[in-house]
Amino acid sequence: MMKLNLLEETRFEKVSVSVFENSRTASIHVAHRIAEIIRKKQAENTFAVLGLATGVTPIAVYAELIRLHKEENLSFRNVITFNLDEYYPMQSVSAQSYVTFMYENLFNHIDIQKGNIHIPNGTIALEGVPAFCLEYERKIESLGGLDIQILGIGRTGHIGFNEPGSAPNSGTRLVTLDDLTRRDAAHDFGGKNFVPTKAITMGIGTIFKAKEIILMAWSRKKASIIKKAVEGEISGEVPATYLQLSENVEFILDQSAASGLTRFNTPWLVKDCIWTDNFIHKAVIWLANTLQKPILKLTEDDYNNNGMAQLATEKGPVYNINIEIFNKLQHTITGWPGGKPNADDSQRPERAEPANKRVLIFSPHPDDDVISMGGTFIRLVDQKHDVHVTYQTSGNTAVWDDDALRFVEFNLDFSEKMNINTTSLKEIYQKMRDFLDQKKPNETDISEIQTVKALIRKGEAIAAARYCGLEDGHIHFQSLPFYESETNKKNAVSEKDIELTMKLLQKIQPHQVFTAGDFEDPHGTHIICFKIVLEALQRLRKTENWAKNCWLWMYRGAWHEFETHEIEMAVPLSPNELERKKQAIFKHQSQKDKAVFPGDDAREFWKRAEDRNRETAKAYDKLGLAEYEAMEAFVRWKFD
Repeated sequence: MMKLNLLEETRFEKVSVSVFENSRTASIHVAHRIAEIIRKKQAENTFAVLGLATGVTPIAVYAELIRLHKEENLSFRNVITFNLDEYYPMQSVSAQSYVTFMYENLFNHIDIQKGNIHIPNGTIALEGVPAFCLEYERKIESLGGLDIQILGIGRTGHIGFNEPGSAPNSGTRLVTLDDLTRRDAAHDFGGKNFVPTKAITMGIGTIFKAKEIILMAWSRKKASIIKKAVEGEISGEVPATYLQLSENVEFILDQSAASGLTRFNTPWLVKDCIWTDNFIHKAVIWLANTLQKPILKLTEDDYNNNGMAQLATEKGPVYNINIEIFNKLQHTITGWPGGKPNADDSQRPERAEPANKRVLIFSPHPDDDVISMGGTFIRLVDQKHDVHVTYQTSGNTAVWDDDALRFVEFNLDFSEKMNINTTSLKEIYQKMRDFLDQKKPNETDISEIQTVKALIRKGEAIAAARYCGLEDGHIHFQSLPFYESETNKKNAVSEKDIELTMKLLQKIQPHQVFTAGDFEDPHGTHIICFKIVLEALQRLRKTENWAKNCWLWMYRGAWHEFETHEIEMAVPLSPNELERKKQAIFKHQSQKDKAVFPGDDAREFWKRAEDRNRETAKAYDKLGLAEYEAMEAFVRWKFD
C-alpha cells in the first residue's frame, strides 16, 4: 500500500528522485555510494572507473571521500577518473581551471595514481581538439565504460557543458557556452568578459553509457530547472530531460532543490493532505493565481476541479475558507512596520508596545538595506523609532578598478589644493597603477586597492543611511573577518564573527532586528551573514531577557521576493515613498549603471527593487486586496 501511495505522489516524475533533508546528508550518501563501488572493484581486483563533476555541488561529496580515505582507509589506488569538462582555452594552472579545482578538492588529498586522472585538456591547439575528444572517448570505452557518472545541473538545464540544443547521442566535443552559463561563472573570473566562450565536454551520449548516473542539485535556486528536468517533456532546450530516457539515472536532491516538484509544491494534486492553516493559506493563494481570480470569487467547483475537493469537504464551505484567507492576507498589510502605538495589535504583524522601538538593520553588503527595505527603513525613522544600521561586510570586491583610481586621483588633487604633502600618496597611487596595468582577471587586489574600494562603499553607505534620516552614531561597520580575507575567497565563519555581532546586539539591545533572508544570493554572502546573526541571537536568548523579546524579520534583496503565501508583513509604499527609496539607492554610485557582479539580471539594482516592490503590490491586488503603488515584504523568523 505504501508503494502505491508513493507511486501516486510521484506520478508527475519521469526519473527516480531521492530527496534528503539537506545537502550534507545527501552528499555523504553519494560519497558512500562511490566508496561502495570502489571497494567492490577492489575485491574483484579491478579498476573502478568514475565520471566526476566540478562546481559547488560535489564539493561536500569529495570532502567525505577524503574523510573516508583518511579515517576509514578507503584507498583510491584502483580508481581511474574522467572529468566531465573543462573550459577552453584554459591553462591547467589557472585558478579557474577544473584541473586546479579537482586537485584542490580531491586529488591532492587521496592516494590516487596521477596517471589514472583524466581531465579534458584546455591547452591543446584548436586543430588538435577533435582528435583529443576521440581519444578521450576511446579511453573510456577501453576500460569498459564509466561505473558511475556524477552530475550537477546548470540553470540552462545543461549537464556537463551540454548546453540547450545538444543532441542526445552527442560525444565528447568542443562546445559554445550559453550566455547564462557564462554569467553564472562571472564571479569566479572577475567578470563575464573574462569567462571563456567555449569548453570541452563529455557528450550526453557518453554520459548515457555510464552504468550508473547520479545527478545532484542543492538549493532553491535549482528548483525550477529540476522541475523541468524531472517532470517536463524531453527537449533539447533542457538537455537534462534526456536523462528521462535512461534506466540507470537517479536525481539526488536536498529539500530546497526538490521544492518545485509537484509532490512538494502542490501536493494536493497527487494525494490527500493534512490541511494545516499554513497549508490552506498556500493552496488557496495558488488556486486564485492559477485561475486568475480574486480569492473571494473562488467557488466550490474551482476547488473540486483543481485537486482541492478534500479541502472543500473537510474545511468548507469554501466561501468561509476564502474569507479566512483573505482576512489573513489583509492583516499582513501595515503602514506601521515598528508596530502601531496605542492600537489593538492582535491582528497586526508587529507589537504595539513599546511604542518607540530600538531597531537594528543588518545589511550584508553596503547597499542591501536600501535596495531591500529602503522604504521601510525610511518609514521606521519617520515614525520616530530608534533605528540603527550595520554593514556586515565592506563589499570591496564589487568596485570597478577605475573608480578606485579616480578616488585616489581626487585625493591627490584635493591635497595639492590644500597644500598637503602628497609624496607618500603619490607613491601609493603609482603602486596601484603599476598593479592594475598588469592585473590578471579575478586576481586579488593589493591591500591599498582593497582599502580604497572599501572606503568608497563605506562613504556611499553613510550617504544613503543619512538620507534615510540616521545620525552618524547610528551607522555601524562590522567588517566581519569571514569576508575581509584579503583574497577573492571568503574565510570560514569564525567565533570572532559571532562575537562581533553579539557585542553590537548587546550594545543596542533591539526590539526588532531586520536581516537578509534571500538565501539564493549567487555569492553566498547573504546566507552566511544571516547564520551569524541567528547564532548570535540564539546565544543571547539563553541569558538576556531583552533578546528573548527581540523579533527577527527577514527581508529579501535584489535577487527575488518571498512567495505571497510566505509574507507575514507587507509594508505599502506610496509613489513618493518609492521615489525616496530610489534616491537612497542612488547614493551607492559605484553600484549604479553597471554593477561588477550583476548576476543574471541586466537591470540596475534600483530598477530591480522598484519592479519587485510593484510586483508584490500587484500580487496582492490580483488576489482582491487593496491596490498600492508598491510593497516591501518580510517574514518573521520563529525561534524554537
